[in-house]
Amino acid sequence: MPTTMDQQLVTRIVEAALLAAAQPLTVVQLHGLFPLDDPAPEGSVESALQALSTACAGRGVELVEVASGWRFQVQADVHPWVARLWTERQTKYSRATLEVLALIAYRQPITRGEIEQIRGVSTNSNIIRALEERDWIRVVGHRDVPGKPELLATTRGFLDYFGLKRLDQLPPLSELKDFGELEPQLPIAGIETAGSGSGSLSSADIADDETGSSESEPDTVSPTTRDDAMPASSEQIDEH
Repeated sequence: MPTTMDQQLVTRIVEAALLAAAQPLTVVQLHGLFPLDDPAPEGSVESALQALSTACAGRGVELVEVASGWRFQVQADVHPWVARLWTERQTKYSRATLEVLALIAYRQPITRGEIEQIRGVSTNSNIIRALEERDWIRVVGHRDVPGKPELLATTRGFLDYFGLKRLDQLPPLSELKDFGELEPQLPIAGIETAGSGSGSLSSADIADDETGSSESEPDTVSPTTRDDAMPASSEQIDEH
């Protein structure tokens, strides 16, 4: 007969798994750590997450739920110091790249043509390719118009990178002067900063690679949008 596992052991197992994992873990995945013939007591995994989150108060790390699950990450107030560990690896994103990313994040699903219409300049294919390879955007369908242009939207990877669970946690666009103001959140395990990405990108891929832009372009992106029209998550966008 299997013995009932106590809450302290469940909490230790959950903590160890989150620290060892290279990506966020869902509650289902955490339950999967326990064999079917000796499962964790009902509610114990959720209690463990709550206890670990509470225990992080006042520490340099926090336990948060992002789009892909739960993870430990660096607290925001100590982030600037810890981020210096990876300064040499960070990629500097061009204004054009940040504008395109902002438009996709706030106006999704959106086509490349619509992006160009709002920005008033053509968009270099390298920008779209780089954001796709970075796993920040993906094709979610096609607009039902001649040519069937691809509809672009953000991914769970985009939300994870910026420490978000849902798109409605993005700051209002009217308050965001530069998308680069959104700092990435550093996970404790499998740390991925602006330069580590998928391993296939270099700063040359996505920095200063816009064609057709001019110095007279505005410094900020100002598309008209409604916050209440924003989908709850990038995974809830219907195929078109």
